[in-house]
Amino acid sequence: MGKYKKILVAFDGSESSKNALLQAFRLANDEECWITVVSVIPPYEGEMELVGVKDIRASLRKPCDDALAEAEKIAKAEKALIKTVCEEGEIYERVVGIADSENCGIIVLGRRGMSRLERALVGSVTARVIGHTKKDVLVVPGGTTVGWKNILLATDGSKHSDIAANKAIDFAKSYGGDLKVISVVDVPAEFYGEAPGIVEDLIKKAKTHAEKVKKQAEKAGIKTETFVREGEAYQAITNIAKEQNINAIVMGSHGRTGMKRLLMGSVTEKVIGHAPCPVLVVKA
Repeated sequence: MGKYKKILVAFDGSESSKNALLQAFRLANDEECWITVVSVIPPYEGEMELVGVKDIRASLRKPCDDALAEAEKIAKAEKALIKTVCEEGEIYERVVGIADSENCGIIVLGRRGMSRLERALVGSVTARVIGHTKKDVLVVPGGTTVGWKNILLATDGSKHSDIAANKAIDFAKSYGGDLKVISVVDVPAEFYGEAPGIVEDLIKKAKTHAEKVKKQAEKAGIKTETFVREGEAYQAITNIAKEQNINAIVMGSHGRTGMKRLLMGSVTEKVIGHAPCPVLVVKA
């Protein structure tokens, strides 16, 4: 498979980022790649005055240094080697920028515990990283571990889904995993009464999309099962993930995620917000 040569982990010292780092070590061991850990501090505009603080920049940098010291401590305990980078600026911009400059193949982010609204929106940093990077992104919910023995691929037949399918098949083949493929028909309720023929056509197309991936996977020697569901896409995907004890959900990304799209809530963002396991968003 096209292995990741380098991993970038966004780290702020939170419990979710600590788990993301641990899962990055696990992925690095499997993939035999290097890890860079980045922590980001807000930009200093030179107008802030803090009483009793001689070196304002050093004071602002301290949380970054503390977080990276914690990352080094975790790495030492895990007998892992990491490179640490402290950056200043907008978090998502610096994470995306470092991933590019370090030539990382994947960005690993932790997912904090979220309110209902936050689950719908994923969190601006995560959504913006996904929207603006050309790299794959792995989002790890707290308390979960990365595994590739039981993979769920969500497909809608688009070119983005095809790229994700290739990645899911590569992982399943490399790690001896099984593949579950889901395609969802997500239409307004009124369609069933007003245009039942259209719904039937969409169901047929969904089955075709899932079967196409199944044939591709089985040709590679991978045990594959397909599911076609009707309803809200993110709910169908996350429900199957729970029912089938999925280790990782793999999805394609449909390009940039602007703030307007973020507020509307894309399927990918909602799946990440509600997923019971890590979600790999495939971009490359």
